[in-house]
Amino acid sequence: MDTTRTGLPHRHPLLQWLDSLSPFWAPQLVVLAAILLDLALPGKVTVGPSWLLPALESVLLIGLAIAAPNMHPSHAHLRRRFTLGLIAIVSAANIFSLVLLVHYLLHGGRESGRDLVGAGAVLWLTNVLLFGLWYWELDRGGPQARRQRENDTPDFLFVQHMNPQYAPAGWEPGMVDYLYLSFTNATAFSPTDTMPLTAIAKWLMSAQSLAALVTVGLVVARAVNILS
Repeated sequence: MDTTRTGLPHRHPLLQWLDSLSPFWAPQLVVLAAILLDLALPGKVTVGPSWLLPALESVLLIGLAIAAPNMHPSHAHLRRRFTLGLIAIVSAANIFSLVLLVHYLLHGGRESGRDLVGAGAVLWLTNVLLFGLWYWELDRGGPQARRQRENDTPDFLFVQHMNPQYAPAGWEPGMVDYLYLSFTNATAFSPTDTMPLTAIAKWLMSAQSLAALVTVGLVVARAVNILS
């Protein structure tokens, strides 16, 4: 792959144009997808009114949209705290929806089973997106710190770190890499090719694995019950 004089990988013109519009366009798309998924949740498994969780996610989306690519370091830290706080609130609401789903799957009637199975799939996908955001915002102090090379101690060890000969010069993980990490952790219920190094990374991956295991186990059980 071609590299620039700075040693960073050459980016496709479309990606460069998107970067010029917003440095965080990829996580913005992730949040937008989470909003659309949560709009599909049935009211019985949502926290408060059905619009509350999408509204919180919309605030997160706006926060990412107004972040500047070269903001003052103190502002960058404030943006990161704000973003982490919103991700935590949305994640807590999503976990509460999972608790409600578990309750209805265990004690609800057969007539609402199909809706609950669909809600389980929505919550599983939303958790993949949210934990992808967690990993993206956590690793090495967040995206701004990674851009400015402020922290060389990774929270996640990617294959490209262990085998740099297979990566372009100056390679850094992007949103797709963190989403892939989140997806594989939610399907395998354990790390696959990316290892957590710090305690908080291990706790986050453990929490995601537990939530995914509960969701998949109960949803599959209810689906089998409906088909039988």
